[in-house]
Amino acid sequence: MIQWYPGHMHKAKKELIKILPQADLVIEVLDARIPYSSQNPLLAKLRKDKPCIKLLNKSDLADPVVLSEWRERLEVDSSVKSLSCNHQDAAINKLPGLCRAMFPARANRSSMIYALITGIPNVGKSTLINRLAGRVIAKTGNEAALTRLQQRIEISSELTLIDTPGMLWPKIENENSGYRLAATGAIRDTAIDLQDIAWFVADFFRRHYAEQIMERFGFEQMPDTETGLIEAIAKKRGCIKSGGVVDFEKISRLIIAELRNGDLGGFCLETPAMIERELAELEIKKQQDAEKKASREAARKK
Repeated sequence: MIQWYPGHMHKAKKELIKILPQADLVIEVLDARIPYSSQNPLLAKLRKDKPCIKLLNKSDLADPVVLSEWRERLEVDSSVKSLSCNHQDAAINKLPGLCRAMFPARANRSSMIYALITGIPNVGKSTLINRLAGRVIAKTGNEAALTRLQQRIEISSELTLIDTPGMLWPKIENENSGYRLAATGAIRDTAIDLQDIAWFVADFFRRHYAEQIMERFGFEQMPDTETGLIEAIAKKRGCIKSGGVVDFEKISRLIIAELRNGDLGGFCLETPAMIERELAELEIKKQQDAEKKASREAARKK
């Protein structure tokens, strides 16, 4: 199972707990391709019933049909509103008005709203902040864990953002969520097995986005297995070593790069129904593990 929790993320958690009471609302930036897996479960526990806006960033890289399902699912919680955005459109400019709408009881429109903005590494939070501010304030880059310091950014006379470092959580219980986070770049490549991630991606696209893959790589027929798909892509892209052997390291990097760049087309690596099944299976596994542990402990006491 993928686990990556550097020391500075523990510090970020402590800062978040300290500053959260000072915020009127929470803005959580999510990756529109993985709306569930990019949510921080620690934040959900810490914010309790504090109003929250879920910013589904990189929407231009997502499957619009599935993304619509996710927005509907997120807003089942009455304290949550959602907004889809990306670096190519102006949707992010709707954020200040949405923040104001979360506090309709405030008659004085000049009163400042303090919004804590957070998100997992490499979700595009810093780029959104810079666009809102109209100037470069937050450091950006296509690499996890760039923002390290908390800072306050006055967007307007009505909105101040409290920026916090990108933060994962100590244990990613759902193994599939770990793969999705790794595939989209939330976890440093040095902390994962790229070939393992490429196999996960190939299997998912083969089953859920076959037409996109066939069009992208010019296939007339979809291979029956994820290994067959990776080998077929390797041949199309010339990732073959001497003797006709597939260079799995090279083709794995290529597949992941094309996924992150949007070259494979719009997609979501998870649907609400898929997550429901995975969480149900996870609960069953937890119960089974607990029963095994209890059985072992009982046997030792005899």
